[in-house]
Amino acid sequence: MPATDHELEQAGNQLADELLKAGLTVVTAESCTGGWVAKVLTDKAGSSAYVIGGLVTYSNEAKQKLLSVTDASLDNQGAVSEPVVREMVAGALATTGAGVAVAISGVAGPGGGSEEKPVGTVWFAWGRGTESTEAVVQHFSGDRDQVRRQAVLYALQGVRQFLKQTRRLSQ
Repeated sequence: MPATDHELEQAGNQLADELLKAGLTVVTAESCTGGWVAKVLTDKAGSSAYVIGGLVTYSNEAKQKLLSVTDASLDNQGAVSEPVVREMVAGALATTGAGVAVAISGVAGPGGGSEEKPVGTVWFAWGRGTESTEAVVQHFSGDRDQVRRQAVLYALQGVRQFLKQTRRLSQ
């Protein structure tokens, strides 16, 4: 089921609250979502208190130049892969100095899928500074808009849970 505008707004507000509570800023490194996560986070007035920025790195060349994603990861695993989203997080953190980064790369469709990575396959990663980066793959159904909406919602909720978990561990 696709995420509604209300669900996206609610998830964005909840992540904003968590970022403010933790005293952190966020940067997004987005491919298939085209900046939608950053858009949701900046819909709220005052978002400059917790959003550093967003990098839309749709092409492999942009991933390499802006986020230092390696040729080896792209050649061996492809843009929609765990190594690439991990490198996107590291590159976004290094480039901006944000406290936390989220990366998304996937196949939104309608074309571009393969047997190994069908339409709806989306890799996510989030991480903080020197702390470990978490990565996860999800498989969404629906058309391009539905896949992208689900990916945005999953990213917002995933970063929020990651922050809550790391905050609990540091207490």
